[in-house]
Amino acid sequence: MRRALAFGLVGAQFVLLAALVFVPHGTIWPVDGVVVAVAVVVVTAGMLLAVLGLVGLGPALTASPIPKENAPLVTGGVYAVVRNPIYTGLMAGGVGLVLLGASVWHIVVWVLLVVLLSSKTRWEERMLLAEHAEFAHYAARVGRFLPGIGRLRKR
Repeated sequence: MRRALAFGLVGAQFVLLAALVFVPHGTIWPVDGVVVAVAVVVVTAGMLLAVLGLVGLGPALTASPIPKENAPLVTGGVYAVVRNPIYTGLMAGGVGLVLLGASVWHIVVWVLLVVLLSSKTRWEERMLLAEHAEFAHYAARVGRFLPGIGRLRKR
C-alpha cells in the first residue's frame, strides 16, 4: 500500500509537470521578450537546482519518496541550503512555465503541484525522522524549500 501511494504521488507529479507544458497558452499577461527571458532563467535555475539535488543524493537516490534502507542522510552540498532541492527546483521550473503559459490553468496546475510536493515532502520527512535520529537536528536548522523557511521546531 505504501509503495503504491509513493509511486502514485510520483506519477501525479509528472502528470502535473507535463500539464504545465501542454496546457493551452492564455493571455492573462503579455508574453514578451522580458517575460520569456525571465522564464528561461527561472526554468534553467530550477532545472539546475533539481539536478544538483539528484546528483547530491548519491546512493540515497530513489524515485520513491520512501527513503532507501540503510542509505545515509544527505546534509551537505545543496542539501546544506535546503532540505528538498529537487522539489524546489521543480516548483521554480513550474513558475517559469506559468510565466510562459500566461493562463489561469497554468496557475491552477502549478498550485496543485506545490500542494502535491508539499504533502509528499511532509510524508517523506516523517519517514526520515523515523529512520535517521539526526534528521530532527538537520531539519531544525535547514529550510524545507527555501533557506531558513520551513525549519522544523526542536522538540
